Amino acid sequence: MSEFIKNQEELRVNLFNQMKEVIDGAEAEGRGLDAEELSKIDRLEADIQGAERSIETAKKTEERMVEASAAAKGFVPAESDNTDEAVLRSIYSGEIRSNDFEFRTLTSSTSTVPQGFADQVFMAARAVGPILDTSDVFNTTTGENIVYPVMSAYSTATKKAEGAALDSSDPTFTNITLGAFKYGVLVPVSNELLTDAGFDIQSVIAEQAGNALGYILNEAHTTGDGTGDPNGIVTASAEGVVGTAADGVATYDEIVDLVYSTDPAIRQRATSGFMVSTGAAAELRKLKDGDNRFLYELRVGEPDQFMGFRVNENVHMAAPDEDAKSILFGDLNNYKVRLAGGIQVAQSADYAFNTDVTTFRVIARADGDLANANSVKHFIGKAAA
Repeated sequence: MSEFIKNQEELRVNLFNQMKEVIDGAEAEGRGLDAEELSKIDRLEADIQGAERSIETAKKTEERMVEASAAAKGFVPAESDNTDEAVLRSIYSGEIRSNDFEFRTLTSSTSTVPQGFADQVFMAARAVGPILDTSDVFNTTTGENIVYPVMSAYSTATKKAEGAALDSSDPTFTNITLGAFKYGVLVPVSNELLTDAGFDIQSVIAEQAGNALGYILNEAHTTGDGTGDPNGIVTASAEGVVGTAADGVATYDEIVDLVYSTDPAIRQRATSGFMVSTGAAAELRKLKDGDNRFLYELRVGEPDQFMGFRVNENVHMAAPDEDAKSILFGDLNNYKVRLAGGIQVAQSADYAFNTDVTTFRVIARADGDLANANSVKHFIGKAAA
């Protein structure tokens, strides 16, 4: 059973439990369901049907993949096959030697694979952590330092009597400087796998390189200290609320205070939401209202929500504890990630010639910082005694 199907079945059970809680609550009070409860049950029923459709579709897809795999045994690709998978094998074997796909060693930065493959690596990197999803990511062709201007204070108007001169009020600008720290990985692949026409080598390389690269990029842009690494979003965020519990777990009231520690304009932005550690996400899911109903909203086909805001789980944030920043809230898109030259993919059959493997090299040069510290606030556990 795929992880997707397991997640959808877990979601369906959770939705059933929420529906049961509403009905049990009304039954305990000896009354019928009010309009709000009926509306909630309708929404839950729609979400359950959506989960069931997702499960059914995923199961059918798995069955078709098995059937297609069986039918494809012994299939030999036609000479005109120009898929990314086929082109990768052609690059490996030396058949393609055009200006676009030149066969070189790792010492050359011009050795490339098809653009579709590079895009897959980037998408895999996004799946490892939320930073590349929630941040404002932009590309530059080179890696020299760039200055990103930030408005830190607005012009101020004043009330004046008739005929009185107006005051001058200039806006205040600061800036953040973004460089380009290099991150990379070498992925060796046996030549037997590369030459196996039935083997999806493209997906394997993309997954391995993407997860390795995405993991370190997410970590650097989450908790980097700004010295030798990006200034991570947790490091750059401003203090919003200090917790009171000894275990560092936030109460519902403290989370409300965190949200309202930001400017009203921040809370109205579509890109605003929570970023939480895995431990903090688990604590959010346990919170209930006075009627013992869960406050955390599981969504089908879209991100979960809490207090009407998107919840982004980040494995590189600290678990709830003393002095730990386990929850962020604010305009997460205000964190700027600079990629210099995008994600670069190259390959060489010469690097590990004696072991009969082809090595794929994946590199990213990146830096990041929060444009305005007050746009993202953190919850931090109470100081250790």
